Amino acid sequence: MPIDVLLGLQWGDEGKGKVVDFIAPSYQVVARFQGGPNAGHTLVMNGEKHVLHQIPSGIFRPDTVNVIGNGVVLDPAVFYKEVVALEAKGVEVKQNLFLSNRTQIIVPTHKLLDRASEASKGDQKIGSTLKGIGPSYQDKYARQGLRLGDILSRDFEGRYQELRNKHLELLEKGGWDSDELADMESLFFESLDKIRRFQIVNTEYLLNDCLTKGQSILAEGAQGAMLDIDFGSYPFVTSSSTTAAGACTGLGIAPRHIRKVIGITKAYCTRVGSGPFPTELHEETGEKIRQAGHEFGSTTGRPRRTGWLDLPALRFANMVNGTTEMLIMKGDVLDCFDDIKVCTAYHDNDGNVSSELPYDMVRSEVHPVYHTLEGWPTGLHEANSWDSLPDSFRRYCKFIEDQTGVPIRIVSTGPGREQTIER
Repeated sequence: MPIDVLLGLQWGDEGKGKVVDFIAPSYQVVARFQGGPNAGHTLVMNGEKHVLHQIPSGIFRPDTVNVIGNGVVLDPAVFYKEVVALEAKGVEVKQNLFLSNRTQIIVPTHKLLDRASEASKGDQKIGSTLKGIGPSYQDKYARQGLRLGDILSRDFEGRYQELRNKHLELLEKGGWDSDELADMESLFFESLDKIRRFQIVNTEYLLNDCLTKGQSILAEGAQGAMLDIDFGSYPFVTSSSTTAAGACTGLGIAPRHIRKVIGITKAYCTRVGSGPFPTELHEETGEKIRQAGHEFGSTTGRPRRTGWLDLPALRFANMVNGTTEMLIMKGDVLDCFDDIKVCTAYHDNDGNVSSELPYDMVRSEVHPVYHTLEGWPTGLHEANSWDSLPDSFRRYCKFIEDQTGVPIRIVSTGPGREQTIER
């Protein structure tokens, strides 16, 4: 069986967790292929909210195998805290969860380095979640990082001390303190002792064996395409490949196995932290969307920046990912508007209009060209089929399809698992 890739098409927070949970019954395996505890995949089931940071969103399905791939960076303390919370809710975690022995570990000093780096940037902060993601990926590519399989070796503590001392030397040179380190290390090693009891395996063999046996796999991405290290709004991006190509390198699967790329977008745009955001709404309208959509970071709690849908960015994300179908989330949030704007192109200060995403969104001063569509103030919550959706909302979806050339397969009409309409 082939692999389907599910990923965000914006700046993250598109609603991937809910979608994975909804479509998971169609797959035997759900595998996370990149990112770390900076991700926050929110699911609402039976009115109860669940936020997953590192564990794949298929974990709530007892018959689904869940895999944390080699492209992920894992914080042992955050991971085990998540395990405890899930088990307290009656979720069986250990039996259905496999961790790649090639997964990079976030050590305590990675977090200290992250904080120091962000603080040193002053007004040029990139909006890091301060979870140690960037420094962990830096060590990976500097070929000095520690991997999950290393915790099973006898010389792990010595290797840990060697890396820790390199980090402390950097912190000392910069004049940054490390007073919290002792407490952080205590929790770190306590968590590692518990993680050693999990199934830490060669997941690339496991996944390819699943393919050979005809099992279907859903590759779950974190963040969004516009935060990709290569194709996102650099340098205000994450440290991993959030695009479909990242599923291959982050899981150890060949490109020929990919069948579908399922892209998720909100009916509007949001962004957490710094970075360019052409359609951002700074006044009352933006705040109205923020409150209606409960747009606060599931990992950081920070208010998300809000704006109208950006089609040039969405077309670009679809292009680099080879998106085969889209899912529209949070259309219900726009119920309160009589008219809804969509950015169809950009214009610069000289009046030049382009539908392409600039190479450097930070220094390219672009302004949105808007098209206005009729809203759907009658609401989406009561709809239970495509035909029962308001006509104006279906026209909105048709406009997006026409502009992007990608069909819409699913729309979400609310946060609950049951508030999902398959076309």
